[in-house]
Amino acid sequence: MDIAIMILQGIVGLSILNVWLIQYNKATRWRGGNATTILEEFEAYGLPAWSCYVIGTLKVVLAIMLIVAIWYPDLKLVAASGLALLLAGSISMHFRISDPLIKSFPAALFMVMCLVIIFTDKV
Repeated sequence: MDIAIMILQGIVGLSILNVWLIQYNKATRWRGGNATTILEEFEAYGLPAWSCYVIGTLKVVLAIMLIVAIWYPDLKLVAASGLALLLAGSISMHFRISDPLIKSFPAALFMVMCLVIIFTDKV
């Protein structure tokens, strides 16, 4: 089970880093509303530009922590919990602007993965 959790940590961490550091200015089918960048997505949600930078910084730091937690397990609970909370916020923003359900899929998938990481740590 430990190896499976470490794989999940890597998948979630690298995926979040990909979204925020590589794909941030690229259109994807998952962007909220008609946005083509992360900043436009936050605008579509009615959020101020500064919130994009705050959320982005938090997600990047937590994603790095989740990867580092493979070697330093004490970081795992904080990183996975923080990401799960932020991903729940992402899902709620998609619902807020009545996006098609499919646009919430990546956030929901990664949130579930974070919850698995959290709750298998307690077993």
